[in-house]
Amino acid sequence: MTQRDERRTAMDRARATLDIVTGLAYYDSLPAVTVAEMLGAWRGGEWPTGHPMDGLLERFGWHGKRFASADDVQPLLFATGRGLVAVNARWLPVRMLLRCPALFHAPATDRLFRAVRPLMTTRHPGARLRMTEYRGVVTATTCYDSQPIHDAFRRVDEDTVLGAMELRGSPHPFLFVLTRERAH
Repeated sequence: MTQRDERRTAMDRARATLDIVTGLAYYDSLPAVTVAEMLGAWRGGEWPTGHPMDGLLERFGWHGKRFASADDVQPLLFATGRGLVAVNARWLPVRMLLRCPALFHAPATDRLFRAVRPLMTTRHPGARLRMTEYRGVVTATTCYDSQPIHDAFRRVDEDTVLGAMELRGSPHPFLFVLTRERAH
């Protein structure tokens, strides 16, 4: 088994626990990531831990993130029938989500999101990528322009990072995985 396979197996074991304590212990075991290492397009996947956002991004069609440069970040890319679109985080009711998660997990919410998504799209950057300290390690971090949100990353391998999304008022970080997309 290669070192990359071993790292992915360890990640899969930690992810299967559905537990924030195990998830954060695994996160803390990983090395920092530089801004340069984050540049490019990334496919996203959730890491369920009991967070109010668990299951929502993927259900709403979240595809991932694109880092064109340190100052040009699209943190919320969604898949549509016509390709990928960037959503402006300004229009996301994050505080309401944290206070009333059941409202967002209702069956009709994904249809409502898809209906209003065209009004929320943007061609402008929605965040910046900076080196910040999180959980005692200086690492690449997405700093959203319009919400009190930071995504701090740690390297699983050269094509996989684990992100910890800090939202003001959240009970604990929302964990997610990004896998680098390669040009075909």
